[in-house]
Amino acid sequence: MLPELPPTLERTYRAFTAHSLIALNTRRRHAMAATSLERGSTRTQSAFSSSLSLWSRSFFALCCLCLLLAGMVPGFASLAHAADTAPASASSATGSLSKDDAQQLLNVLNDPKKREDFTHTLSLMAKGLPAAPAAAKAAAAAPTVVDSDVNSELDNLTSSMQGYVQNFAGLFKDLGFVGSWFRSQISNPETRKTLLDAFSRAAIILLAALALERGTSLMLKKPLTAVTSHAEARERKQEASAAVETVQAATSTPDGDNTQTRADDQRRRNEVMRYLVRVPYNFLHFLLKLLPVVVVLAIGYLGAEFLTTTSQARTVTITLTNAYVVARGLYLLLETGLAPRSPAIRLIPAQDNTARMLTRWWNVLVAAPSLVICLSTLGSEFNLAPRGTEAMLRAVVLVQHLIIAAFIWRVRHIVANSLQPSPELRKNAFWAFVGAMARFWWIPVLFLDIALWFVWAAHLKGGYQWILRGTLLTLVCLVLARLIAVLAYGLQDRLFRISDAVEAEYPGLQKRADYYYPFVRRMLTVFIVFVAAISIAQSWNIPSFHFFFENPLGSRLVSAAVILTLGLVIASVAWEVINGLLNKQIDRYTTSSQSARATRLRTILPIIRTVLLVFIVVIVTVTTLSQIGINVTPLLTGAGILGVGLSFGSQSLWKDVITGFFMLAEDAIQVGDWVTTSGVAGTVEQLSIRTLRVRSFDGDLHIIPFSSVTSIANTGKGFNQIIVRQTLDLTEDSQKVAYIMSTVIKEMRSEEAFRHIIFSDYNDLGVDSSDGNGAVLIGTIRTAPMMKWKVQREFYRRLANRMAKAGVKFYTPTSYYTTPPGNAMHLAMDAMPEWVPPQPQGTGSTAAHSAPAASLADAQPTQAVSPSDEKPQGKPSPQGPAHA
Repeated sequence: MLPELPPTLERTYRAFTAHSLIALNTRRRHAMAATSLERGSTRTQSAFSSSLSLWSRSFFALCCLCLLLAGMVPGFASLAHAADTAPASASSATGSLSKDDAQQLLNVLNDPKKREDFTHTLSLMAKGLPAAPAAAKAAAAAPTVVDSDVNSELDNLTSSMQGYVQNFAGLFKDLGFVGSWFRSQISNPETRKTLLDAFSRAAIILLAALALERGTSLMLKKPLTAVTSHAEARERKQEASAAVETVQAATSTPDGDNTQTRADDQRRRNEVMRYLVRVPYNFLHFLLKLLPVVVVLAIGYLGAEFLTTTSQARTVTITLTNAYVVARGLYLLLETGLAPRSPAIRLIPAQDNTARMLTRWWNVLVAAPSLVICLSTLGSEFNLAPRGTEAMLRAVVLVQHLIIAAFIWRVRHIVANSLQPSPELRKNAFWAFVGAMARFWWIPVLFLDIALWFVWAAHLKGGYQWILRGTLLTLVCLVLARLIAVLAYGLQDRLFRISDAVEAEYPGLQKRADYYYPFVRRMLTVFIVFVAAISIAQSWNIPSFHFFFENPLGSRLVSAAVILTLGLVIASVAWEVINGLLNKQIDRYTTSSQSARATRLRTILPIIRTVLLVFIVVIVTVTTLSQIGINVTPLLTGAGILGVGLSFGSQSLWKDVITGFFMLAEDAIQVGDWVTTSGVAGTVEQLSIRTLRVRSFDGDLHIIPFSSVTSIANTGKGFNQIIVRQTLDLTEDSQKVAYIMSTVIKEMRSEEAFRHIIFSDYNDLGVDSSDGNGAVLIGTIRTAPMMKWKVQREFYRRLANRMAKAGVKFYTPTSYYTTPPGNAMHLAMDAMPEWVPPQPQGTGSTAAHSAPAASLADAQPTQAVSPSDEKPQGKPSPQGPAHA
């Protein structure tokens, strides 16, 4: 047995079903009547709007009808027949749905529990009712090829297109109607008299007002000239100060990459400031030029009030006055912004010729709003039908669009040249293509201009307003974006320009600011472009604001971008603050004679920076990913597993890291030390957490892993010691030599250049050995770290001169080569007779040469040569030629 509905719901159900059938019948009648549309745009729009409204209500009723089809009572056929044949039954059926029943049905539908029970009851009723055989036969007889909803949509689209075409064609018919109306007005003596009286009085009043306007303009010529003169004087001062600021901006930073950027930003800021300074003068200029227009307005209204006798004359006078005031005001608005005769107060950047041309064209274009005001007001005043008024308005707007098209054609070359990229950008293929396409900008703009009029003339609902509103808002967004960009760039330049006091306290801060300057500039540019883009999209009714601020996906994207930006800013600030504190600490150690600590901190500074960078990158990455909704737990788990795998697979790497850490912690080595390790001697250039970089004496750079370092000989720790070895002749006095060396060191310590790097006098350790190779004298000299080579070279240079002057004898190795006794060659040479040189003939000196030398020694000089005078072959005597 089928469940029964409550009585109230049953009545509501039956009334709703009848209402749905009546709505369907009404829609069918309107669809048949749509083929004969009435003339006139007002009636057409009303019929079209009512058709759309009825279609929407009928479609909703049809959906509900399909939902409730299974629960209809057997009296459906008779009820439908009554709905089709007797319109009077509509009122009775609708009347059965009382206010209380409708409210109760609404409560049932709004309550999920009651709605579920109601749906369950209807489904049970549908299962128990028999199928309708007539509907089945009809379906079998006429199978459906196209869905009824699709067919209905196509019919509506066809009807809409026919309506648009008829509206557009009705324009020309309505213009003929305007001509008929005008002939009828002129042919009627009474209406002709009214027209002549109204327009003649209005013309007289307007002529008087225009004469007074001209007189007022002549009286205000001197104040206008004074305003322009003050503006020009202020302009010259502004240009002088701007030139100085531009030079300072170009020379304030040593970074060549940012010099041009800062100069460009300064130039743009000066340009904006120049225009902002012009605003008061321009506004005063506009008010002075607006005074004659106010005179016209006052004369027109006073004349309409006191000099007219009919309501038509008063209306004509006020309408023409308003039209002139509106046109003149619009003209002055642009004329003041361009200021073709006063460049010092010009707010729109343009050349003088361009300003004059735009002003002339604008003077023609402002006539259209005046005509629109006149036609819309005077048409109803003189009993012109609305369709005639609208036809004239469309004709006026057509002329306006044709004038705009001519203006676009006139300025196409000027705009194309201004849209061309810079010569540097044109070297790129993409920007070269953009520049080539920019020359044809006038084609889409011209098409848009003509299409706007067709859209409005065909009465496309909201089309003209949508395009016009979108275009104007796009221009406003672009202008505001440009202004905000210039102001933002100027503010950035001020923030990134470090004062001298701060630079003195934190040296290098200006250089760091210059490093971040281009990155912040790009971020500002991206932000401004993004805001401008979504604003332009919103102006064209694209729901960009809804997507980025209300949609979950867009909100998440915006949130991710904001969090990423904040993370980068915080990370950069933390990085620079910590680096600044470390550098300041190094400077403090250096100035407070704690050079060891300064060197140590400078050594481990790269490692601290590396660890800090890794820490900041990890924190920012994890935080950003978690904020945008990405689960970072699997990533952290994977990173942990990867770290364990790397620790087992790269034991040598970890050994390098651990060894390097302990060496740095124990201060075993610093940057700048001279070390000997792993068979390499040189200066330490860089220390990382894993490697040691040593520059040898021959210039080679040796990169040594810490795991290969077993021992380090560091010359830069504590002090150095020079070991002095002198090999003397056995006959030389060692005490004399030690005294000479001690004297040389004392002289060096008395000098300013060596006072702080020689820690001790010559420490004589005595004779280390004495044998056939001479006597070895040993001593030491203690010096500052890394200074022993400098002291040693200077010490030996001075010592050589002192020892040569004192005649110190050094041991000289001697080698003898001979043959053993009894050798055949030795015996043969002993048996040879002694050679006697021949004696010269003559007198005088014969006696002097008569006696041969007794031996070879007799032929040598009689002066004795000491062993100390013996010098190695090839080396000059330290005594010079005088000693010989």
